[in-house]
Amino acid sequence: MKNVIIITSIVALLCACSNKQNDVNSAWEQERMERIKIDFSRSEEQVINYIKRYIPDVTTEQIAAWEESKALECMMIDGEKKYFRNAAPNLFRVDSVARAIKIAKDGDALSKREEVTKTDIPAIIKAAKQTGESLVLPQRIRVTYTLTVNANEVPEGEIVRCWLPFPKENQTRQKDVKLINTNEGRYVIAPAQYEHSTIYMEKIAVKDEPTVFQEVFEYTTSAAYYTLKPEDVKPYDTSTELYKKYTSERDTHIIFSSRIKKLAEELAGDEPNPLLKAYRYFTWISNNFPWASAREYSTITNIPEYVLDNHKGDCGQVTLLFLTLCRYSGIPAHFQSGFMMHPGAWNLHDWGEIYLEGIGWIPVDQSFGISTFLNNEEEKMFFLGGLDPWRMIVNNDYSMPLFPEKKYPRSETVDFQRGEVEWEGGNLYFDKWTYDMDIEYLTEITQ
Repeated sequence: MKNVIIITSIVALLCACSNKQNDVNSAWEQERMERIKIDFSRSEEQVINYIKRYIPDVTTEQIAAWEESKALECMMIDGEKKYFRNAAPNLFRVDSVARAIKIAKDGDALSKREEVTKTDIPAIIKAAKQTGESLVLPQRIRVTYTLTVNANEVPEGEIVRCWLPFPKENQTRQKDVKLINTNEGRYVIAPAQYEHSTIYMEKIAVKDEPTVFQEVFEYTTSAAYYTLKPEDVKPYDTSTELYKKYTSERDTHIIFSSRIKKLAEELAGDEPNPLLKAYRYFTWISNNFPWASAREYSTITNIPEYVLDNHKGDCGQVTLLFLTLCRYSGIPAHFQSGFMMHPGAWNLHDWGEIYLEGIGWIPVDQSFGISTFLNNEEEKMFFLGGLDPWRMIVNNDYSMPLFPEKKYPRSETVDFQRGEVEWEGGNLYFDKWTYDMDIEYLTEITQ
């Protein structure tokens, strides 16, 4: 009888745990659907009106074909067809015919970021060759970062908890991080072992007033350029912790599905050299997946598979596809992200690093890809093994814990860049607050 009671108690406990987990999963799925509704906010009329700026006589058949090819992203929500908020602009980025029509009307001038890149890359390569160093042209940058919670999003008197991005210290390309000040006297900087680098603050909500969190900091960042030769790459020691960790699968987004395995094997063929395999993956992704504005990562169940299904991707999406192919092929790789800090063109940005035995960790910016507007093959392939100095590293991985621990699900469950905010009543999603960055480019530090 005693054993029966014990077994019955264990079964009851397991059922209670299972029910609790089911409740958590159900609540998250409801939250995810609400986030999808925010992203998929355009009506068919709004999308067609945008398309008619460039294709006045667009037909329903063309719309249907673009939807079928995933060039025009939409889904049924509550019985109504809704389009991704940037579906129409994305169409003219990812569909070759639509893109040609837009270029014919608007021209094909380089973006501000591309203009900076066109000047920087030859200078970086030249400096690396002249000095014999991989890290060159360091820059000192000061940032004022401000996150503003809308007035009355949190009841008066309640504590607002905020995590702001902070430059990760002691990185190869990023040094001498210095906090200048914050607008809140009490703060906590995440310990170095945390992969997401944050500064945490709390404030009391005041009725009819926005809640503002601000930090000012400086850091030094360098460009990187590695002259890579296949013959310099040595065989991996597969018994090391580094190799095991960075060639393994990761929850949710680095998954070795049958599709990923087949693709990696087809692209690599019988090539045994890790650098040349990485080159094949980098080139194939660059040539086949144009950049497109992305829906929130938290709404996507598997990002590399999403890229393959939708034939497009933004920086983090194509980076995760590249990293997954590398890891499956036995090339250690990890996610890295923060901000691109190009003068006049700052933005959120993701890239990665791969490890080559005998060389070490090298940067790879998959979304910058093959720079066809540059002058020669070396410059065009710069971002496989090179990186400009206009970066701020915040994260060395994705979907890792915050410090201190966040109570509610994050607004961004994969990356950490804009910040995170919550109060006792729940998470504050991106529509509840805004962020801004003021960048000062201080005197260049010479070699």
